[in-house]
Order: sequence, then C-alpha cells, then structure tokens
Amino acid sequence: MNKNKVIVVGGGMVGAATAVKLAKQGRDVTVIEKHLIDADHILSSDKVDIRISAINRFSENLLDDLGAMPLLRQNRIAPYQQLEAYQQQGENLLFDCHEIGETHLGHLIENNLIQASLWQQFSKYNIEVIEQTSAITDITQTTDSITLHYGDTQYSADLVVAADGGQSQLRSKAGLGVTGWQYGQHCMGVLIKLDAPQQVKTWQQFTPTGPVAFLPMQAPYANLICYHDAAVLKQWQTLSNEQLKANLIAHFPELPGDFELLEHAVFPLARQHANDYSHGRLVLVGDSAHTINPLAGQGVNLGFQDVVALTDILADQPDVGQQALLKRYEKKRRHANLLMMSMMDACYFGFSNEIKPLSWVRSKFLKLANNTGPAKNWVLKYAISGTLS
Repeated sequence: MNKNKVIVVGGGMVGAATAVKLAKQGRDVTVIEKHLIDADHILSSDKVDIRISAINRFSENLLDDLGAMPLLRQNRIAPYQQLEAYQQQGENLLFDCHEIGETHLGHLIENNLIQASLWQQFSKYNIEVIEQTSAITDITQTTDSITLHYGDTQYSADLVVAADGGQSQLRSKAGLGVTGWQYGQHCMGVLIKLDAPQQVKTWQQFTPTGPVAFLPMQAPYANLICYHDAAVLKQWQTLSNEQLKANLIAHFPELPGDFELLEHAVFPLARQHANDYSHGRLVLVGDSAHTINPLAGQGVNLGFQDVVALTDILADQPDVGQQALLKRYEKKRRHANLLMMSMMDACYFGFSNEIKPLSWVRSKFLKLANNTGPAKNWVLKYAISGTLS
C-alpha cells in the first residue's frame, strides 16, 4: 500500500511551495497554518508589503512549474538586470545579466504576493488547509506513521514537513538541535515611494557600520536596507518620518530620486543551522532547517532549493516518509546550505569593519574581481541558478 499522506506545517512561501509540489506528484497533502490568508484579497490589494525577496532564476523556474509565476507577472513584480557591490565608487563589482546571455538576473517580489500566488494553487490540487493556533504538545511516531498532537487534537500522516520557520516548534519538539549565533547588528528595512522611473539595478555598499542596499521594486516603490548597531536602529525607530529620512539620506549614497518614507521595520540578524534535517518521518525545509544572513537575499532561494531537492528524491516513491530518502535529501542540501551560509558570513565579517589595511584589501579585491571574466560569470551563474554546474 502506498504511503503518500503528507502534512506540511507552515504555509509560508517555502511551506506552500512544498505542499503544491508534493500535491502535483499525486500526494495527499494537508497544510497546517497558524495564520490563514485571503489569497484573492492579497493579490488584488494595492497595499505594498515591506517584506520582499530577491527571487533568482532557479526560484522563478520553480514558481513557474507550480503555477504561481504567471499570477505574479500580472501583479507587482520587478525584474532586475544588474547587481552591484562596492565600498566606494570606482572600485565596484558589477554583475550584468547580459554578460551571461540572460534577460534578467531575478525579480524583487513582495513576500505576501509569492505566498498568495502559491495558495491560489491549493484548490486545484485538493490541498486541505487547517487553521491551528495552539502550540504543538507532542510528536509520536511508529515505524509506519507520525502523529502531531495539539492538546486533544491529533493529525496523523506518513510524512510531516516542518516549514514553520526559524523558531520551529516542530524542530524543537522533535529534539533536533541547532548551531548558530546572533550577529552584533540588526537590520532596518524601509519601504519608500521613489520619484524616479523603473530601476533595473540593485546595489549594495559596504560601510564601516555595515552594509546598505537599494532594492528596486515595481515603480514607484523601492526598499532600503540598512545594517547598524541594534542600539542605533532602536533610536532611529523613535524618530519622525522626516528625521528618519534625513538620517537615511546622510547614511546612503545618492538615490536615483527623491522619496517618501512609507513604512519601516527592524529585525535582528541570526545564523542558525539544524544539526539534523530529519527525525524519523519528520523533515525540515527552509528556515526551520537554516536561517542565513540576508546579505544577498538568498534565504528563500535556499528554501526553494530544499523543496526541489526533497520532492525530486520523493518522486514516485511508494513511502514518502522512508528515513533513507529523507537522509538522502539531508546529505544533498546540508552541504550546499552550509556553503552559502559561510560565503555570506565571509562577506559580512570581511566588509563590516573599520580596519584600515583590510579596507584597502577590500577595495582592491572588488576591483580585481570585477575583471576576472569567466570566474565572475561562474559566481553569477551559481548565485542565480543555485547549482555549481
């Protein structure tokens, strides 16, 4: 008898993608989510989400396969063609899609639009959604099944996919430990309305107090990212919009136009990696398995790579919860995720300081890297495709 019943806990971007991908393979999928959304309302709303993701070409292909990308192309979406990193002008590293024969490097898309476009696929594949606001109280397993306990309520399946985020209750309840740390800085995201035509270049400048970045959304909107000491950003949150705008203008390089500040939020930075990605018939994907410094916007892209790796391994298997399969997934993804996490840490720690000799080395490195030709293009292809081939 086929064992194909799957429960996905967490209906965010990665959890929803996992659910749709498994349902497309013919699995019986249920999503358990604490906060239900109205996908129709989100996709038709004029309200812009401050949370955005830089979706690379790998993730774009997945979203196309799942039926979400066509909906997103009808909504607010901003393809970008160039990605620039620099310490000071004249010594920059510029990636251009045309250098590798592509029309764009990726898209900047609001998180809630991505989630809603995936939820729109649920009815097509008979994916059941259960609202569960209680905390999980226990996880019990036999050789043939896994059961989630929420007080007196129980849900059983052949496989449970934990997609419940960096503070995953399922990971904790299953006893899967993590390693990691909090970074010394926090990050402020600022949603702005920009008086400028559509921008096609996203850029990041490394400063002694931390990186700042410009993320062009569909005009007239954009997102500003600023890393700084937690105490500094806490103080910035108390400022009026006019005062905060003045601080941002002083802290950022020249922007392509004047702007109106719409919304801002501050969040801590953390690195976290699960010591194991599975326990019996429970498997982790996305932030429940790994959280990464958001320096280059790779977090959700890594999560989508988890989705593809897991579902490819489970395809056509008679038992979706077979531990040997889940361990194959872990072996495939743990190394790749660790590599990207380490690369982001090297950039963060190497560029976010005021050591004079290192500052000189950084500038020379960026200038040299910009002229490495094939090596630069290899790095770019890896960043947008998620593969080393």
